[in-house]
Amino acid sequence: MRVITEEQLPGIFSALPKNPRVVASGNFATPHTLLGVLDREVPEFRLHMLNAQKGIPSRAGITYETAFVGPGMRGYEHLDYIPCRLSLVPVLFRDHYQPDVVLLHTSRKRFDTVSLGTEVNILPAAIEAARARGAIVIAQANPQMPYTYGDAQIYENEIDYLVEVDEELPNHVTGEISDLSMQIGDRIASVVNDGSTMQLGIGGVPDAVLAGLTKHKGLRIWTEMFSDGVLNLHKAGALDSEIPLTSSFIFGSRELYDWVDMNRSIRMMRTERVNDPGAIARQAQMTSVNAALQVDLLDQANASRMNHTIFSGFGGSTDFIVGALHARGGRSFIALPSWHPKADVSTIVPKLTEPVTSFQHSAVVTENGMADVFGHSQKEQATNIINHAAHPSVRDFLTDKAKEFGLI
Repeated sequence: MRVITEEQLPGIFSALPKNPRVVASGNFATPHTLLGVLDREVPEFRLHMLNAQKGIPSRAGITYETAFVGPGMRGYEHLDYIPCRLSLVPVLFRDHYQPDVVLLHTSRKRFDTVSLGTEVNILPAAIEAARARGAIVIAQANPQMPYTYGDAQIYENEIDYLVEVDEELPNHVTGEISDLSMQIGDRIASVVNDGSTMQLGIGGVPDAVLAGLTKHKGLRIWTEMFSDGVLNLHKAGALDSEIPLTSSFIFGSRELYDWVDMNRSIRMMRTERVNDPGAIARQAQMTSVNAALQVDLLDQANASRMNHTIFSGFGGSTDFIVGALHARGGRSFIALPSWHPKADVSTIVPKLTEPVTSFQHSAVVTENGMADVFGHSQKEQATNIINHAAHPSVRDFLTDKAKEFGLI
């Protein structure tokens, strides 16, 4: 590894092939310094990021590639969406979308390593794919990035160049949880047993579920990502102190980043480990909570498309739904409000007109109730979804449609 300055980057980028594929740290670890120089020096490139946030380069000559569309790429004219479960994205890098350069956002150097900090995810696989074909790996080392362990630790011989920067990390401050989210979250938290292993994302409903778990004991965390709600469980003594917390990326407050820094009880692991349905299935009472845009009477969920246009992607929800259902005592919850206020439509529909993201869940949960679905006949599933999840104003309509489909 060679330590260089920002001023030396143009010479390195000039040696890239025409229209190179650039894999960069995604989610909330965007390497802004590296991308800024790349944007100025390389006329055309393909930018591959997972859940890219706003502020990334956007102009003619740049094509976006991703298996999960974030707000920074959503609606972009030159977006190449790649349908893929998150656990399989490393296979894409190995066999189909090999990188020409990998741009990382890391901690500062510690001995002979740096840490990927808050964003591990698909990056170890991208580094391996780059090394296998002689592509280059560049890190921007930031003292504000926490040093985390597990697969986050990258040895200096895996990096070609390192640029020292000092960039503030994006912070997430948990806002006030809405009454609707609290209703949904409380329903889920009330059926979670002590000693369960939790997977939750970020947002109103996950925050509400976590808030409802502070009096539980012996909880474990095996999740794609976590935020301050998990830190609050730690403060409340609700976590099993003997079992490491396992995750793949983090987004939260500065307090959260300070907590995970040099914390050996937290393992930041690569996505093909964290999202492996087989590994998920081995977790005690694995409980997954995922959101959806729509659910139909066949318990099919759309969590990725709106008006036939890609909104996000499969992400890790399919991996965790399958893994949780296979776990002993495991359960998978799909959570959503029963009514979409902006579109003024029911989110429980007779049959999806959008592509299916996932199917077969333990229960569908809305502010109206919890509809048990797994282990029931299709007639019972449809009846439960109508009576316990759907908005009261559409239950008669859904019942008529269920009869039309032969479900009731």
